[in-house]
Amino acid sequence: MTGIINKYLLQGNPRSILAKKNIIGSLFVKGFSISISLVMVPLTINYVNPSRYGIWLALSSVVGWVSFFDIGFTNGLRNKFAEARAKGDDQLARAYLSTAYVFMSAIFGSLLVILLVANLFIDWGALLNIDNVVEERVGAVAAIVITYFCCLFVLRIVNTLLTADQKPALSSLVDMLGQLASLVAIFVLTRTVRGSLMNLTIALCLPTLVVLLLAHLYLYRSEYSAYAPSFRLARKDQAKDIMGLGVKFFIPYVAFIIQYQTTSFMIAHYFGVTEVTVYNIAYKYFNVLQMTFTIVTAPLWSSVTDSYNKGDEDWIKHVVNKYLYVLVAFVAAALLMLAVSGTMYDLWIGKNKIHVSFNVSLLCCLFVITGMFANIFVSVLNGIGALKIQFVSSLISPVIFIMMSLFFILRLGIGMEGILISSIISNVFGVVIAPIQYYQVLINKSAAKVWYA
Repeated sequence: MTGIINKYLLQGNPRSILAKKNIIGSLFVKGFSISISLVMVPLTINYVNPSRYGIWLALSSVVGWVSFFDIGFTNGLRNKFAEARAKGDDQLARAYLSTAYVFMSAIFGSLLVILLVANLFIDWGALLNIDNVVEERVGAVAAIVITYFCCLFVLRIVNTLLTADQKPALSSLVDMLGQLASLVAIFVLTRTVRGSLMNLTIALCLPTLVVLLLAHLYLYRSEYSAYAPSFRLARKDQAKDIMGLGVKFFIPYVAFIIQYQTTSFMIAHYFGVTEVTVYNIAYKYFNVLQMTFTIVTAPLWSSVTDSYNKGDEDWIKHVVNKYLYVLVAFVAAALLMLAVSGTMYDLWIGKNKIHVSFNVSLLCCLFVITGMFANIFVSVLNGIGALKIQFVSSLISPVIFIMMSLFFILRLGIGMEGILISSIISNVFGVVIAPIQYYQVLINKSAAKVWYA
């Protein structure tokens, strides 16, 4: 068996070998990470209750909108760092990294002050449809969540560095350790302190930031000491260089945030925070597949950047075909999970704790399947920097999502399912346009410049 595994790992060109090693490493780490996230859901619900857990989900989804202010910086950095490394210019790679830290710190530091002041005037009770029993504590919880997200987006630059260096398994390890620390904190709370939304928030936020800080101290003093960020290396022209590419990622990312984060907010606002918990249980159940598939595709983006810059397009086409075969197995697994979903919810959360309808499960299943399909082609296009069509499509998809959701809720009275249907339909670029663009660029070799922009 060991011989077969070693043969598999050592076959192919260096890029494929590195990708295989990272996939196997990521599968191990992310598998543990997925297990942690699944254990954390019933543990958290039992520590507080479905309503308060729904408040945390809805609140974090609203505050998560601060990611808009990333302005595509991290994705721009990912490509620019990978390009500099591919060309052997380590000094330029370090300068890009330093610039990202300085500018992201300035952006999110300023944003933190503004949002903490604004938080004093926000009526979270009305915004999230929360009852008066817990409303008075939500403002303080929101302040913690705001601080957490603003710090998180700066500290996660180290994950971007690892992914750009084609080491997503190491990036996943950092995330997993943060999750594990939070799980331990929540477990200790369940044994020592009465259920509290404030305590839950601190346990979910603080350990993650501590782990990221420790990762910085370790990595920049060891393997990545040559890239340790320095204030003196930050340059405005390099920030513009990163943002020039990053802004192309920014609008598509905003579209994703609107569709993903707004889902929890809209469910809370129109149907109550308990329904957010119902949706989250179904989504997390099927998202196990998407998380696993993302592990498999994680090396694709940076590997495509490397191979495309070196003119090795055949490798890209070959690996995409392999991913499509893998996708078939994931779709079969999704359908099996749907068939036994009711039984699995009872085993996972506890019988009669939360009722998740089959319709909600079906729609979450379809959302995950379409997302996995789209992930393959979007990763390739992101890797080669062909972003203009995605940019334009992303201006339209959030509008479609919001208008359709409101139509289904207010005019047709469909309920929470209407929001999920809107999420699936509005993902036009990933499911339809991205595969067409991939074909035109790498298969058809179209002369039309629009496909490459």
